Amino acid sequence: MEITPTLFAVIAIIALLCEYMDASIGMGYGTALSPILLMMGFLPLQVVPSVLLGQLVGGLAGGFFHHRLGNISLDFRRDEAIKKRLRGLGYMPRSLDSKVIFILAICGFIGALAAVFFAMNIPTIALKTYIGVMVLGIGMVILIRRNRESNLSWKGLIGIGLLSAFNKGASGGGYGPLVTGGQIISGREARSSIGSTTLAEALVCIVAFVSYLVFEGDIYWRLAAATSIGSIVAAPFAAMTVKRVNTGKLKFVIGIATSLLGILTIVKIFIS
Repeated sequence: MEITPTLFAVIAIIALLCEYMDASIGMGYGTALSPILLMMGFLPLQVVPSVLLGQLVGGLAGGFFHHRLGNISLDFRRDEAIKKRLRGLGYMPRSLDSKVIFILAICGFIGALAAVFFAMNIPTIALKTYIGVMVLGIGMVILIRRNRESNLSWKGLIGIGLLSAFNKGASGGGYGPLVTGGQIISGREARSSIGSTTLAEALVCIVAFVSYLVFEGDIYWRLAAATSIGSIVAAPFAAMTVKRVNTGKLKFVIGIATSLLGILTIVKIFIS
């Protein structure tokens, strides 16, 4: 499909809106943009790498602006206290947000690789039903517990990171809602959860996009450029929105959005 200057601008604007939603509530970029591009007439192998690249650069830009505006605090220098406990072996970044992003990224790589080996043996309808029910459940838990405060559970965070990456590697979706919602349930503050998810998902997308680049090689670069430009432009506006919105309202919006995504995932199984 030929991309004219007008179509290029339209795609960039759509990507901008999708990235604004994603970096504002921690979910929805690929879920919204991929089917829109497919309905516009692009082929799946043109859409998927273009969406991955758009989310990659948009996520990196979003992470930068979330950090600049104070939604998250990034410090990837080695944590010397942990270095001493490990006797100089291993690495763990210094700030809490960087630790969370680092753990989510590692879990993302492991979960995505596991999906390659196991997901092919899982019936598609069973996988989508499981993801839909899980996302809906997390959304409802957020709404029920949105006014409660709890301490961060590292075990819960690792579990969510592995499970959400497996979902993304197996089905292409289910990452943002689980990671953002799972962090909140594990005791993270809403702003930090959104900023961490935005950057962590970008790091996971690097592996997926490079895989397409190596094994497919035929990237539709004009489409990828349109999605990338729109995503980058959206990043500072999304970060400012997160900065200004009340935490309680953020949790409510995330809970509603997560629940709706879960319901839509389940409904699509029966109408497709």
